[in-house]
Amino acid sequence: MSRYTVTVRAGPTVKRERFSDVDSALGAVEATGRELALSSNSRAVDVKLLRRVEPVQQVVARIELAGPRRLRAGIDVRGDGSVEGFTGRLRRKLIEQRKGESPYDALRRAVGPSNAAG
Repeated sequence: MSRYTVTVRAGPTVKRERFSDVDSALGAVEATGRELALSSNSRAVDVKLLRRVEPVQQVVARIELAGPRRLRAGIDVRGDGSVEGFTGRLRRKLIEQRKGESPYDALRRAVGPSNAAG
């Protein structure tokens, strides 16, 4: 029985994959995030007259993890290749990275097996 769903939104493409445990799902989030971060190369976009959206402000891909007990978290891949972890769905909250910690480590810390037990 699959309890965790990883949804990848990259441009117009949406893919879903199901996993039975949180470690496998987090592994898939990290593998996909690293792959998408390497291939992201957005340019700045001028919108309206006086506003410019830089690549770091653009989310080119979002990888979401959903699980039991309303677990909602994921990774945003930015246009410049940077990555940020978040929790929540409608009201996303940035996961602060500790010194020497990758965004994927921060995500594991926030939703790892002890926090996502179901």
